[in-house]
Parts: sequence; C-alpha cells; structure tokens
Amino acid sequence: MIKCNVSVCGTASKAAVVRNGKDGMPFTSYSVDVVVPAKSGINKTVIVSCIMDGDDAEGIVVGNRIELKGVLTFKKKDDNLYFNLKVSEVSQSAAESKDGIVGDMEFKGKVGKDIDMKKGKNGKAFLMFSAFSAEKIGEEFTFTWVRFVRFSEEREEWLQPKATIEAKGELEISVYNDRLNLGCKVAELSQWEKKPYHPNN
Repeated sequence: MIKCNVSVCGTASKAAVVRNGKDGMPFTSYSVDVVVPAKSGINKTVIVSCIMDGDDAEGIVVGNRIELKGVLTFKKKDDNLYFNLKVSEVSQSAAESKDGIVGDMEFKGKVGKDIDMKKGKNGKAFLMFSAFSAEKIGEEFTFTWVRFVRFSEEREEWLQPKATIEAKGELEISVYNDRLNLGCKVAELSQWEKKPYHPNN
C-alpha cells in the first residue's frame, strides 16, 4: 500500500468530463501534466489522472495552470508507473508557479536486500534502504519500489531484508536517466504485522 497526501501544480492536459457513478452521483475526471526535473538526463512529464466528486469543472481547461490537493496513489503496469489523484480541492495557479508534486507518503511493504548506514558530507549518519509494495492485477502481482532515507544513526534489530514495514514521511519524486523514482524521507518507521490473505473473507 502506497498512499500520499499531496499538493500538485501543473497544466491541465485533458479536458474535464462529467459522468455519473454506479450510485448515480456525478464525478469529474481529467488529466494534469507535471514536469519532474531530472537529476541526470532530461526532465520527464508525468501525467496525473484526476478524479473528483461533483460536476464543477470550472477552470479545468486544457492549457490552464491549476493547483490540486488530494490523495495520490500509484499503479504499476509492466515498467510504467501511473499516477492517480483523488482530488479534494482545485484552484487556479499563477502562470509563473513551478510544477511539482509535494506531500507526505504512507507506505506498507517489504524491505529489499540492501540496508546501508552511510555518512553525509557533514559527518552525520543516515540510513538508506529500498522496499516494495505489491499489488495484484488480474492473476499477477506488480511491485512498486520506494527508496527510503532516514537521517538517524538508529537501526532497529527487526529492520532486516524481507522485513515488513510501515513508514511515513516526505514524498520525493525524481527522474534519473529517464526513469521515475519514488522516494521517502522517513519520519516514522515501524514493523508491520502483515495479516494472512483470506480471499473469502
């Protein structure tokens, strides 16, 4: 499970469409392009698929700069990472405002094999590791990896490869060699007691 409470600034790239859900209530869907600056290589444009309750599509016009708040989730298919935003607020953005996706991440998943304690240029220790969240799509599982960093000399005994964790912290989205990377600057970290999967319950 990866869920992020975010603010998004970008350019409307797909016109708003109003439909009715199964409950008969209207919802509005559209897309926003957000440019993510590259650490190496060229910048990458992320398409954020947006959905919000109601039929108020005012200001959501292709080419308009808009700011959004809501809950961001990710869907992995093959090597592609898709961004889906459940919008709670939308407003016009100043033309000179910078593109960005900022906010906090909540994560549940399993740690990879490398857990490293490193030292920064200032001599302070920090912990680095990666972990993945699994999602079943059809008959197959997909795995979304997140790179975690925690600025602390602490390392819990249970924090080992294949440990299941629950983490909260600052979301970081970056591009390196045309590849999108998800990161999290850890504020809270705990062991996650994963419950057995019972599909009939």
